[in-house]
Amino acid sequence: MHIKGELRVRYGQATSAGVKPQNEDCLGIQIPDSDLLATKGLVVVVADGVSAAEAGKEASEFCVKNFINDYYSTPETWEVKTAAHRVLVSLNRWLFSKGQSLADERRGYVAAMTAVVLKARSAYLFHVGDTRVYRFRDGDLEPLTQDHHTWVSKETYYLSRAMGMGISLDIDYRKTGVKPGDVLFFSTDGVHEHVKSSDIVAKLADDVTEPDVLCQQLIDLALANGSQDNLSCQILRLDDLPDASSTDIYDALSRLPFPPDLKVGTSLDGYQVEAVLHESSRSQLYLVRDMETGQRMTMKTPSVNFSDDAAYIERFIMEEWIGRRISNAHIVQVVEKTRAPQCLYYLMEHVEGKTLAQWMTENPSPEIGVVVGMVQQIVDGLRSLHRRETLHQDLKPDNIMIQPDGVVKIIDLGSAFIAGIHETSVPFERGQNLGTMKYSAPEYKLGRRPNTRSDQFALAMIAYELFTGGKGSPYGEKFADAQTLRDFSALNYQPAARYNPLVPTWVDGALKKALSINSELRYEVLSELIADLKQPNAQFLESGNLPLIQRDPLRFWKGLSAVLGVVVVVLLWLLVS
Repeated sequence: MHIKGELRVRYGQATSAGVKPQNEDCLGIQIPDSDLLATKGLVVVVADGVSAAEAGKEASEFCVKNFINDYYSTPETWEVKTAAHRVLVSLNRWLFSKGQSLADERRGYVAAMTAVVLKARSAYLFHVGDTRVYRFRDGDLEPLTQDHHTWVSKETYYLSRAMGMGISLDIDYRKTGVKPGDVLFFSTDGVHEHVKSSDIVAKLADDVTEPDVLCQQLIDLALANGSQDNLSCQILRLDDLPDASSTDIYDALSRLPFPPDLKVGTSLDGYQVEAVLHESSRSQLYLVRDMETGQRMTMKTPSVNFSDDAAYIERFIMEEWIGRRISNAHIVQVVEKTRAPQCLYYLMEHVEGKTLAQWMTENPSPEIGVVVGMVQQIVDGLRSLHRRETLHQDLKPDNIMIQPDGVVKIIDLGSAFIAGIHETSVPFERGQNLGTMKYSAPEYKLGRRPNTRSDQFALAMIAYELFTGGKGSPYGEKFADAQTLRDFSALNYQPAARYNPLVPTWVDGALKKALSINSELRYEVLSELIADLKQPNAQFLESGNLPLIQRDPLRFWKGLSAVLGVVVVVLLWLLVS
């Protein structure tokens, strides 16, 4: 029985060498299991080895097999565009380098290629060469790709782009919507150059004949029309697609009940509560002990206040999902459950120590080097998230732990933005900003899409607070009230040295850049921020009009000490005299 709102497709393909002795075309499709299908989608690929190349057959097979394998090996948190593009660039470099090893007169490993990733209700197209994909909808056949040909006459052209043709890859990308009833048709030039569009339409309109049979009929027609090339085609019928208005997603999210508030001494699924670490309106944290192994862990449970909030439930589940896919010394590690859970919760390593907020209260005047070291560790954790196209979105001192050995850990991923998950359709509205306004970048209030530089802004806010002992704010009290671009543009940066004269000018310069209102003016990568915090950047030292205490605090205090020393000597001499 078919449930409305589920993915349901019919697929067929056929290929033939035709009149040629060897078939250099290759076709492929991969429909993964339900979990991977939701995060990565299904993939269809067609490739046509260039006959003038020495290894066209090997190139087309390499493109199809390795694109499918490598795409599904990329992190599930990546967007389709990012994952596919990185795979294609890697494949192209391998093909080109392999071709370079052949004799000069041969063109090597070259193939035209078209790949489509179908995820939710969108088709993501990646195309280079003269293979094609069409969309058949409501009786109309629409080409979704454009051949990469360079014409030298009315009858003669050559392929201008292909996989393995050069060290760099210029590939067409397109995202387009699909709906139930659509048909995607893939073909190599041996088919579409010898079959009329009206004949293709007639076959695709036949909803009764099996797709494999229709593909073979189109190949036979192309051969009858004089095709001299290899021939391949694929048909993908989209009988039904995930429905964003369906309640199936919500049902899947809420299949486990929320646990009740737990007390010290009670147990859940064999985990006994030893202490209540934190309670809020959104969640609870407990120190628990596995009654079988004795291992101590932190259990996080959702608040019953949100038991009917699908967006909250999804975010809670995603928090564990992210944690299981990130392995970094500065991100709290999720612990795999050894028993089937009866309620909705997840387990983490128990982090001993204190929050950064507590540490700041106890250390109002930390050394510059200590602060830079902490920022470096936070950056290491952030970069592990950013590499998987995941934004933290709620960096603040309360979400950062300092262990007794000085190791810094980010402990809360509840507000993270996951690019790959955000592409999936859901029957509810996802919250865009769940962070703390005091540390949030202006783009959140301005309704602009955040990026890695948004996390950089929050990190710089924390660093500023550390350097100044929490005495001041980089933009004063007006920052919290700013709502429009005009409001933010009227703000002026307040140097950290105003509140702590020991902050070097170059450190202030680095903070000012990372805290730019315009995200484009911030550091491109976090490693550049760390470099400028550790060593003076010349562009931040061109401030001759600044007082010496801001330009070179160490020199200022040495000079002041020397002057005071002379004064003391003079006073002693006068006293003795």
